[in-house]
Amino acid sequence: MESGLPSTINHELSHQVVCIKDETKSFSSSTHVVCIKEELKIPIAFSTTCAIYKIPERLRELNGKAYTPRVVSIGPIHHRNEKLKAMQDHKIMYLQEFLARTNVSVDDFIELIKEKETRLRNCYAETIAFSSEYFSEMILLDAVFVIMFLLKCKYRDFRGSRDSIFYPPYKSVEVRLDICLLENQLPFFILEELCRLSPVFGICPKATLIELIHWFFSHEWGSWAVGEFLEKIDFSEAKHLVDFLTIYHQPTEQQPNEGLEVLTAPSVKELHQAGVKFVLSSSKNLLDIKFDRNKGRLEIPRLQFVDDSEIIIRNMQAFEQCHGLKHGYVGDYIFLMGLFVSASKDVEMLVENRIIENWLPSNEEVVKVFYNLNKQNSVWGRTFLFKGLIKDLNAFYERPWNKWKANLKQNYFNTPWATLSVSAAVILLILTVLQSVCSILQVV
Repeated sequence: MESGLPSTINHELSHQVVCIKDETKSFSSSTHVVCIKEELKIPIAFSTTCAIYKIPERLRELNGKAYTPRVVSIGPIHHRNEKLKAMQDHKIMYLQEFLARTNVSVDDFIELIKEKETRLRNCYAETIAFSSEYFSEMILLDAVFVIMFLLKCKYRDFRGSRDSIFYPPYKSVEVRLDICLLENQLPFFILEELCRLSPVFGICPKATLIELIHWFFSHEWGSWAVGEFLEKIDFSEAKHLVDFLTIYHQPTEQQPNEGLEVLTAPSVKELHQAGVKFVLSSSKNLLDIKFDRNKGRLEIPRLQFVDDSEIIIRNMQAFEQCHGLKHGYVGDYIFLMGLFVSASKDVEMLVENRIIENWLPSNEEVVKVFYNLNKQNSVWGRTFLFKGLIKDLNAFYERPWNKWKANLKQNYFNTPWATLSVSAAVILLILTVLQSVCSILQVV
């Protein structure tokens, strides 16, 4: 078994060409000719198949930290970030462990990546100015790191005692988030190709790459990846891990192709005052929000809010916008929830009904998250997923009878004692009226 690493795998390529234009020299000089020839060897990634993007500045200005890796770079976009270089030793260690569990040489893996190089480069919206050798080694190190990290998350036997990601100082918290950032992605197909070439999954009973990723997401981001989804959804066309997360939630029903004049809806508090009852949905699909007009029941699936929820949602939102998806389901969900929770009282009511599981310091923090997410959010009226829902809610809210009935129930029949008191008062009033009528009849 060959497990030696290429001599360049720990170093920057010494032969990478850096061209600085010298205006004092003729353009036909040999130096410039060499530079141009080297540049022509680098494929330009202006491809219709790209799916990994740099975050647009308009989104980065809102919360740059939400899109920037903290401890590890995956792929070319943050590869030169000096703050992330410390993880390079871990990548090499994981590659050594990966090779030790297979009978495949590192040269075979490099050859596989080089065969897919054009396709790999075309997955990135930005031109990658790395030589073929350097690019292939980077992809191998990063892809193996992701695979081994996922395996180590699920299988403790894969963890070595000297692994500071899973042992002090426990960097796994940062890594699990870093591999879910849009700018920190590898094409999903290359992870699958490496796993096919390697027997590493044969060591793990009942494990495939998709099952492993699903296990990871369902444990780390429960609201976005629920166990029952694995058998119902086709993940084979996933572009990368961020796309994997967005695929989980597809609408169960298609909305009619009609526009709304105004995309607006009452808040949770206002709907409650109009008599709407909030019920925790049995569905795990976050988009499966339904309103029963006859019963006034609004069913909403549970959403868990933790410290990193905003980061995950932001990166899915960015992918939706950059990739130009036909339907922006994440953006639509953000917009709707922003309408529902405009104040801490709205969040409080959803928490009381177990619809929101809030691990943030306060309910106001949830309001701020949706408020900030709605900045630069993209929503189209004609394709808006919840336009039928909004139309029904507005119609229910605008009926005076619903508000009057809700006011009576919430203010006068909200407790058994209040109901008893009002009933007694009504009976007393009726008896008083009857006594007055009888007195009048006696006089007459």
